[in-house]
Amino acid sequence: MLQPDFWNDQEKAQLVISESNGLKDQVNEFTELSDSYENLELTYELVKEENDEELRAELEEELQQLTERLSQFELQLLLSEEYDKNNAILELHPGAGGTESQDWGSMLLRMYTRWAEKKGFKVETLDYLPGDEAGIKSVTLAIKGHNAYGYLKAEKGVHRLVRISPFDSSGRRHTSFVSCEVIPELNDDIQIEVRTEDLKIDTYRATGAGGQHINTTDSAIRITHLPTNVVVTCQAERSQIKNREAALKMLKAKLYQLEIERKEQELLEIRGEQKEIGWGSQIRSYVFHPYSMVKDHRTSTESGNVQAVMDGDLDQFINAYLRSRIS
Repeated sequence: MLQPDFWNDQEKAQLVISESNGLKDQVNEFTELSDSYENLELTYELVKEENDEELRAELEEELQQLTERLSQFELQLLLSEEYDKNNAILELHPGAGGTESQDWGSMLLRMYTRWAEKKGFKVETLDYLPGDEAGIKSVTLAIKGHNAYGYLKAEKGVHRLVRISPFDSSGRRHTSFVSCEVIPELNDDIQIEVRTEDLKIDTYRATGAGGQHINTTDSAIRITHLPTNVVVTCQAERSQIKNREAALKMLKAKLYQLEIERKEQELLEIRGEQKEIGWGSQIRSYVFHPYSMVKDHRTSTESGNVQAVMDGDLDQFINAYLRSRIS
């Protein structure tokens, strides 16, 4: 960071700064945990000497807090896979069900935005397609911060909602599904070959907020990778060139993810494990009626506080899943 040409490449500089800040946070947290442990040792000695019940209660409370912080710190250190530290690209796609599923998509969009804000991550909307009456048809977010992908890879899969639909005049219970796709944002030093002749590039008029420019300029980009039929779209920038660059970056990340999944599937076949793919293989259920509960089907982690989860309280589910992969 002290090199005179450090800021010549703004994007690369930001990546270095993000990594540096992440490492500083780890060192600072370790120092604070070490100091807390030493203070607890002193308190413990005092409790042994004086047998003070008030001091004992204080010791137990501080010990519980330290244990929880150590658990979080351990998880951060265990996020050591190749792209865990990278920014994440998160996509939400409602399933069949029209307005009901599209509304569920917007609820998940709010949930992930709240979670990211609590983590101190930056959220950018790369593509947004609103629903016909409410909610969303699809959305693509860039969530930027140290270990963003490491955490959010736990959210990849189908999310199921059970509730009394506000769009049903008969007050019937509905089940809705939204798929969540998460891929790491790749840096320029990752070499993924994409041939120009394999691409179909379309331009179109962007949708959503943006004023007169969005309504008069075909700045949005859609790229289709013909060999794999992978499609990416971007309308975040006013410039068609910048949207094209961002879309190509997303495409490379998706192609890389496909290769990772192919290798993982080979390993599963070698191990003899079966993994279903489809709407029946939801990773988590959010039940609003007839009772309130969120349950992760991979780890059996549950929470009765549905509202807190929808407000971004996802760490218990993410942590449980990541620990299950490590173990």
